[in-house]
Amino acid sequence: MKYDQEAVMQAARLGISPEALRTYLDAGAGKRAPGVVRSLHAMAKPIGSACNLHCTYCYYLGKEKLLGQDRNRMSDAVLEAYIAGYIESQDAEEIAFTWHGGEPTLLGIGFFETVLRYQAKHLPAGRRITNDVQTNGTLLDDEWCAFLAAHGFLVGLSIDGPRDLHDRYRPTRGGQGSFAAVVAAARRLRAHGIRFGTLTVVNRESARQPLEVYRFLRDDIGAHYMQLIPCVEPRRFETTAPDRHGAEALPLVGSPRARATHAQSVVTDWSVAPRDWGRFLAAIFTEWAARDRGRVKVNLIESFLAQINGQPSLMCTSNPVCGKNIAVEHDGRVFSCDHYVYPEHELGRIGEASLAQIVFSLRQLEFGLNKFNTLSGECRRCPYLTLCWGECPRTRLLRTRPEEGNLSYLCEGWKIFFDQAIPKARTLGLAPQTPGSRPAGTVASGRRR
Repeated sequence: MKYDQEAVMQAARLGISPEALRTYLDAGAGKRAPGVVRSLHAMAKPIGSACNLHCTYCYYLGKEKLLGQDRNRMSDAVLEAYIAGYIESQDAEEIAFTWHGGEPTLLGIGFFETVLRYQAKHLPAGRRITNDVQTNGTLLDDEWCAFLAAHGFLVGLSIDGPRDLHDRYRPTRGGQGSFAAVVAAARRLRAHGIRFGTLTVVNRESARQPLEVYRFLRDDIGAHYMQLIPCVEPRRFETTAPDRHGAEALPLVGSPRARATHAQSVVTDWSVAPRDWGRFLAAIFTEWAARDRGRVKVNLIESFLAQINGQPSLMCTSNPVCGKNIAVEHDGRVFSCDHYVYPEHELGRIGEASLAQIVFSLRQLEFGLNKFNTLSGECRRCPYLTLCWGECPRTRLLRTRPEEGNLSYLCEGWKIFFDQAIPKARTLGLAPQTPGSRPAGTVASGRRR
């Protein structure tokens, strides 16, 4: 097939074939080449940044001012258009809706009853829908839990560890601790038989107490699925997109400002220190391997083991490319990623174009491929490249050589983890005894997604 010069030039710039470019863009228009299945995931923010907590490290509280929001609630018209468009824009048999915030339970049960009604209205035969909601848990009474149980919602419960660690950065708007209310929510979720997992932000303090955090989540909260999220926030994160800091604002690898503890560090005071992050993961992996295999799932461990056994990453952060996880604001605006909700990364608005056209667009394709195309030389030469892929681009805060891409702030920590976890995984029979073929999701396959 022949392609026009513009397509050839765009494909060359992105490092993919003209055929791959055309296949991707055609998917946005509803045209699928043989064997192509459209897939994407949206994190819907039906209440925007509104929340009843005031977490120190929250990357979303400032979005109301940054985006000029004057009404923090998704209208029924936008909600129905989003639900219909989300279903239509993908071909998976199971369509997973994720409801996020802010704090989505502030919307009340009535809002989610409307969600279910619109989903039933627009669901084609032969397909099914799942719903999950990420919540701080403080509003989950028995009525809420009965609703969530009746409709099979999966719940993500935000909790950072034991009381002293949790309350340090997760106070209410009145300054009180939220720990007791979250623990009570976990108790209610278990009593109602609701599937739930925990989401834990690993910060400067909690990273130094890995087993205290892990054992608390496992034994006291009863979590069988845990998400561990490293807190990495540059000092201007409220107003500046991750890729807009400019070289002059970022420190060189190894320079004083690259250290978490430096007075003028590139990151905030609560951001995790790289070495602590690596040791945190290594300690939890050792505990998990000794006691919890087959019983507890930890997102980063599950993905690590999949990759080291030649399977694709289970997480976007350790994939070679990204771009299939978008954020949908309460006013219908669509952004490239939940961590890129900044004016520079607005892709379009629901109602003005189909969600498929917005996501399967040249602009979003470039965003996703940029993760690989801007890898630093250090990353490309690293033996752990196919386990990390330079980490999430939002963490690439360290400058390397001139004209090369930036390095992840967490790089040193990931190397500590891999150095310890790979030999242990091989000893336990969880990974090949000797390095085998390159893990799935490598350059050859990843650049043509």
